[in-house]
Amino acid sequence: MKTRILALGHRQPAWVQQATQEYLQRMPRELGVHLVEIKPEPRTSGRNTEQILELEAQRLRQHMSPQEVCYALDERGALWTTRELAQALDRHRQHADSPCFLIGSADGLHPLIKQDCHALIALSRMTLPHGLVRVLLAEQLYRAHSLLQGHPYHRD
Repeated sequence: MKTRILALGHRQPAWVQQATQEYLQRMPRELGVHLVEIKPEPRTSGRNTEQILELEAQRLRQHMSPQEVCYALDERGALWTTRELAQALDRHRQHADSPCFLIGSADGLHPLIKQDCHALIALSRMTLPHGLVRVLLAEQLYRAHSLLQGHPYHRD
């Protein structure tokens, strides 16, 4: 099973890159997670938020695969526990599906992208900075995989 993170954003601070890579590198090869950075639309382009989100949605769609089951990260999404994330990943593994997690830009994700997704999930009800979302998602994916492996990293 291959898992991807499609993230609208680039040039993240060193601490974000280091922390994200730390967790992604811990993943076993057969459960590898690949981060794809997608350049967001410049906010100085004279376009309104709707136009910017629409252009970013087009960029995201270029990277999305019909074989993937996509989840949009959104603070209005369902609040999953780590066990629920692990169960979802286990279902994907059993059905040979490939999960894909979408992280929006500063203004989030276009509503049509959210509609295309299997589910909206939230890491928190709070609005989080993009870089921190990457780190939290990478850590939770590692934690969920370690839970499925019976590794003692996760504790309830």
